[in-house]
Amino acid sequence: MEALVPAPGSGVVLLTRPACHLCDDARSVVERVTAELGLSWQELSVDEAPVLGARFAEELPVLFIDGVQRDFWSIDEARLRRLLIGG
Repeated sequence: MEALVPAPGSGVVLLTRPACHLCDDARSVVERVTAELGLSWQELSVDEAPVLGARFAEELPVLFIDGVQRDFWSIDEARLRRLLIGG
């Protein structure tokens, strides 16, 4: 059974959908910040996770950190950096 959100401790997970310009922008931000901090991340498409797609359909892209939803639509680079360094 598919989880309703990524599991706690799962790190940085970006939920996206194909052909989504906001998702493209969010991906760029997440790639840049995690690379700068030496962290890994994963992208999860709603095609691979339809339950999550249904739950967050109006909020995509959605950023999770350790299973907690932290941002959606537009990922703020400075906020993401603060969240990841614990500041």
